[in-house]
Amino acid sequence: MTLKRYSVLPGFGLTVGYTILYLSLIVIIPLCGLFLKSMTLTWAQFWAIVTDARVVASYRITFVTSLAAACINAVFGFIVAWTLVRYEFPGRRIIDGLVDLPFALPTAVSGIVLTAVYSQNGWLGQFLEPLGIKAVYTPLGITIALVFIGLPFIVRMLQPALEDLDPEIEEAAESLGASRLQTFVRVILPALLPALSTGFALAFARALGEYGSVIFISGNMPMKTEITSLLIVTKLEQYDYAGATAIAVVMLIASFFLLLSINGLQWWTARRYGRTY
Repeated sequence: MTLKRYSVLPGFGLTVGYTILYLSLIVIIPLCGLFLKSMTLTWAQFWAIVTDARVVASYRITFVTSLAAACINAVFGFIVAWTLVRYEFPGRRIIDGLVDLPFALPTAVSGIVLTAVYSQNGWLGQFLEPLGIKAVYTPLGITIALVFIGLPFIVRMLQPALEDLDPEIEEAAESLGASRLQTFVRVILPALLPALSTGFALAFARALGEYGSVIFISGNMPMKTEITSLLIVTKLEQYDYAGATAIAVVMLIASFFLLLSINGLQWWTARRYGRTY
């Protein structure tokens, strides 16, 4: 039995040591600093800051709009990924490249453009306004901005999974008498659910911490359209570092448990898929 195998990369000890060092410098130490800074507050002060009515309102608008945007992207991102993988049509490569545009575009520029497009006199806003739909300076506008920046996560996670999904499996299900809906629910969706849930988690996490593309279209009205990221920046500008870190800690803990739940669902679906198929 061979205990050591040749590898181009360094050995296990060196790679693990580098991994721990890198994660400590980039992730663990900054997060520990966040908790340590918030500990300069007494429990009463901490609780008063994180449960302030304005702060709670920002939690609500941030999580609701982020969840709504992630759900919208899960549906339409699936359709975009399916179209790009399963069909050949003129301009396909151009559309595929446009999917990554939110990654390359500065978030502040995205916010300015979205505000101009959906404002009362904007290209799209002028048609929405007569219908009683106001996008700018409303939670709807925040959701639109978060949909814009979150779409690539869903599409790019689903594309490799769709490419690995053999179309013959769908044909076999159809030949056995399954309808299109049954084929999608029992064959396609279980195979893509791990990738879809991962993309959903990434889009949701990105939306929770988004700042640049939201502040322009939201209007930043306290108790109505003020997101938590803006509130943290506001406290930093007021040199209230302890208050900013206290709010950040709450967001960090809530995001961690939400993402942990999503990752647990992903693990369960992947394990179930591996046993079933």
